[in-house]
Amino acid sequence: MGRIVISTNATLDGISQDPTGEEGFEFGGWFTRISDADREAWAKVEFEETLDTAALLIGGGSYEWFAQRWVGRPGEWAAALTRLPKYVVRSTAGRTDWGPTTVLTGDIAAEIANLRQRIDGDIVVYASYQLVRTLAEHDLIDEVRLIVFPHIVGSGGRVFSDLTTPRALRLSGVATVGAGLVQLTYERSA
Repeated sequence: MGRIVISTNATLDGISQDPTGEEGFEFGGWFTRISDADREAWAKVEFEETLDTAALLIGGGSYEWFAQRWVGRPGEWAAALTRLPKYVVRSTAGRTDWGPTTVLTGDIAAEIANLRQRIDGDIVVYASYQLVRTLAEHDLIDEVRLIVFPHIVGSGGRVFSDLTTPRALRLSGVATVGAGLVQLTYERSA
């Protein structure tokens, strides 16, 4: 049985919006304000996660963003990401050229519950915050991996926002990433 894993980055105050500053959010770009050594350590963690992932589950907008950066990119990490099966939740047409891609439509909660039954291993969700809210509301999240960046930006979009039902998770891991980042891992409470 597959496990739905949210893997994301956020600031100390929980902001996940516009990490690279490309969206024009006035407090964006916090991801780019770390040292090269921390960026290398972050990339190592993310690459290892890719190697342990069975499939990606991603929203349409996030798929577009990632595909723009990874399609045709050289290197072992890019090749590993491209090989992964991708399940894209979208309501409009869009690209599907980033390796094996299946578009999910209709009853998304039912589609994802079915996906969990068919795939053995971690089904990782990157960004896709609207999808994350849907997963949380339907109690479909098995694990959250959060890399915390040493910035406080004060306002902006969060990974978990506008939920109508609180969810309890239990801490299952804490690891430093480089000198300035921390990865927190939480699992579904029993």
